[in-house]
Amino acid sequence: MTHSTRTLSVGELSRIEGEAAMHVAVRDGLVEDVRLQIYEPPRFFEAFLRGRAHTEPPDITARICGICPVAYQMSACQAIEDACGVRVDGVLRDLRRLLYCGEWIESHALHVYMLHAPDFLGYPSAVHMARDHRAVVERGLDLKKTGNEILTAVGGRAIHPVNVRVGGFHRAPARAEIAPLRERLLRGRDAALDTVRWVSTFDFPDVHGDWELVSLRHATEYPILDGRVVSSGGVDVAVRDWESSFVESHVAHSTALHGQRPDGAHYLTGPLARYSLNFDRLPAIAQAAARAAGLGETCRNPFQSIVVRAVELLVACEEALRIVERYEPPDRPFVDVPPRAGRGHGASEAPRGTLYHRYDIDADGTVTAALIVPPTAQNQAAIEDDLRGFVAPRLHLSDEELTRQCEMAIRNHDPCISCATHFLDLVVERR
Repeated sequence: MTHSTRTLSVGELSRIEGEAAMHVAVRDGLVEDVRLQIYEPPRFFEAFLRGRAHTEPPDITARICGICPVAYQMSACQAIEDACGVRVDGVLRDLRRLLYCGEWIESHALHVYMLHAPDFLGYPSAVHMARDHRAVVERGLDLKKTGNEILTAVGGRAIHPVNVRVGGFHRAPARAEIAPLRERLLRGRDAALDTVRWVSTFDFPDVHGDWELVSLRHATEYPILDGRVVSSGGVDVAVRDWESSFVESHVAHSTALHGQRPDGAHYLTGPLARYSLNFDRLPAIAQAAARAAGLGETCRNPFQSIVVRAVELLVACEEALRIVERYEPPDRPFVDVPPRAGRGHGASEAPRGTLYHRYDIDADGTVTAALIVPPTAQNQAAIEDDLRGFVAPRLHLSDEELTRQCEMAIRNHDPCISCATHFLDLVVERR
């Protein structure tokens, strides 16, 4: 079978965000070429940010993704504030972190329960899975609702929050609006613990990724909102120095740029990287849950990313609960950010990985240049490498089974193609 000519075609990959194709060429039983082909049109956000006021990027870039709008808002705000020489701290920073926790909860719950778990349990979708595991699916939906309620309370609405602005928020929620989140988060924390235990029972192929891992690292916190940029290969730089360590290049088979190191090496960002580079920053409850689930202090098995995401669900619930319990409204909902000519850099940890923004603004606050580097674009080359190694020992499988396992391997990384373009037609060509 490995020497015959076969074509595997999946018209549209389910349970990812966006559209793409994958081409695998096999010659004489060896994988000759693997291409993850992004064919969604470029979206030109960087171009149409030029000429806009320095107050506008948070609202504009939030529209890049309906699942992770807060990530774009936070990286944009921090880059603009950096250009203007302003730092947001105290209660306003806590509110930003709480809002971001809401996004982590809803996004990780969506992926773990609705997009990824069906692969391990043998169901084509979460709807089919619910017929046999109704209580489990309802737990996932309730967790997602917890995240959405945080987004609504702090951000004004669950999708594309409208309360975020450069310097803070248009309006700070009253204590009475935040306090009710406590009971929901207590329940959510218990559900997150149950989620870690549940996914740890899945069967995981023995796969090990050799990518360089990249994430933010904060002095005292598990990285969500900010930090320095670090890697398993020795990178340790301030966000302003991002472009000295990472570059983007165009490849002919994709409308999305590929992130790579200056020497052309590929790297991976996201939950596996955050966890492996920041295990010591996990709260005690999350460290204990991870160890009980069989994880070590690092994890390089992409199939176990579902366990790491469940641990991060627990982190987000625990962190949100901490902020809610001590919350007192700030005197002002924002700090002033008067424009000045300059360049600013911002990075935060979207659920799928590190999201970098850079803006140039002139003296009156007009944006003259913008650069946005989303996590999926950074991960595309690593995903191709992952698939190349994954497909090679499985060429004996039937078309149907090889397609299923390739889709599963791609979903390990939770790719967001819509973010990446500025999944899956699967074609395996055997010669």
